[in-house]
Amino acid sequence: MDEPHADLAARSPWSRLNDVAALRLTPPSGPIMAELAVPGSKSVTNRAIVLAGLAEGASELSGILKSDDAWWALAALKALGLQVEVAGETARIAGGGGAWPAEQAEIYIGAAGTLGRFLPPALAVSASGRYLVRASRRMSRRPIAPLVQALRTLGGRLDYAAETGRFPLIVHGAGLAGGEVTIPGNVSSQFTSGVLLAAPYAREPLTVRVAGGMVQPAYVHITLAMMDAFGAELEAEGDLSEVRVRPGRYRGRSLELEADASSAAYFFALAAASGGEVTVNNIGSATLQPDLGFVYVLERMGARVEISPTRTTVRGPKKLRGGFEVSLKEMSDQTPTLAALAALADAPLTITEVAHVRNHESDRIAAMAAELGKLGLHVEEHPDGLTVWPGAPRPTRLDPHDDHRLAMSLALLALRAPGLEIANPGSASKTFPQYWEYLKRLGFDVKPL
Repeated sequence: MDEPHADLAARSPWSRLNDVAALRLTPPSGPIMAELAVPGSKSVTNRAIVLAGLAEGASELSGILKSDDAWWALAALKALGLQVEVAGETARIAGGGGAWPAEQAEIYIGAAGTLGRFLPPALAVSASGRYLVRASRRMSRRPIAPLVQALRTLGGRLDYAAETGRFPLIVHGAGLAGGEVTIPGNVSSQFTSGVLLAAPYAREPLTVRVAGGMVQPAYVHITLAMMDAFGAELEAEGDLSEVRVRPGRYRGRSLELEADASSAAYFFALAAASGGEVTVNNIGSATLQPDLGFVYVLERMGARVEISPTRTTVRGPKKLRGGFEVSLKEMSDQTPTLAALAALADAPLTITEVAHVRNHESDRIAAMAAELGKLGLHVEEHPDGLTVWPGAPRPTRLDPHDDHRLAMSLALLALRAPGLEIANPGSASKTFPQYWEYLKRLGFDVKPL
């Protein structure tokens, strides 16, 4: 596992608490009761930024998530010579229409997995140029070969600057020919989304076929919806086994981005675990984000859920129920969240079909098992998930393994372990820099150490 603060270079100026070794968390004395709005969606923000950069004309994106991932995405466009302005939560981007003003650039993407899969195809569509793409230590260990192979099949020119199959990557602007390509879907849907985002700029129609089933197809549906919003012409099979994209150009536009369902899930979890009630008033059934489905897992644990197109309320039970098995394949980012909650339930809970999260910011299965073990809890690790037995977690210092999802999920355990410490709290800045301030607003005492 990465040591604490191993990837500080991956943090952006929007990052918070980088100089804080740990936070000590003491929960409020009663149930969590709140109505709140969560920041913008990471998934939507990074897709919108890349689409705006590829588009002809200017785009205005309001409600962006000001996180490390978004910072590096916007910085990449600046490095490529585009005009980018950020005021509050609004980004204004003058798109290049598929050409990048900078003929050569060195681009750092930090730990942004979406950007690592979306940017190389966007660079490959340019008719000329040479671009070196570097990533953080952990991101440089994550697979990129399926994407590179797909782009090479379509006529792209890409070279590995060091280890085969890993960043850093050199992308030569040579355009994409179009035609047909098959991409494995069982490792990451982001490979498919990356090729699709660049597809309108191929010289001929482009058909993407997915082999081996699709991990988290909802995110590809988000990609297609946003491509459509920027003017792409495409057709997709209902199961996403085949998507056909016609040549064209994205058109710059104004777009208000929706809230982040993944971030909202932590507050729904707090309501469920504390027997409280939390309403998130800017995310509901109208979203395509799969992580909103986490509320139905909470419902199985005894919570009551009310949902409308734009708001969602979770009311916690007197006692969380366990005693079942659940697949989180469609919302695997919630694996650490549910693993933490399972420790507070009344019976063991098993999470399945999330083997791919071993290749995220950390090996999330092994890392959660290790950290829950430090609390004195019994955990059994499986190839594709884990089983967590309930217990009485004892306060200690936990290491989130430089993974934002682990940092935020492990914090939930302070409800039963007052004085719990989370090391390296700045890791949450990858997607939710304000998370610790939100906990304060909910009544937690959050003490820097």
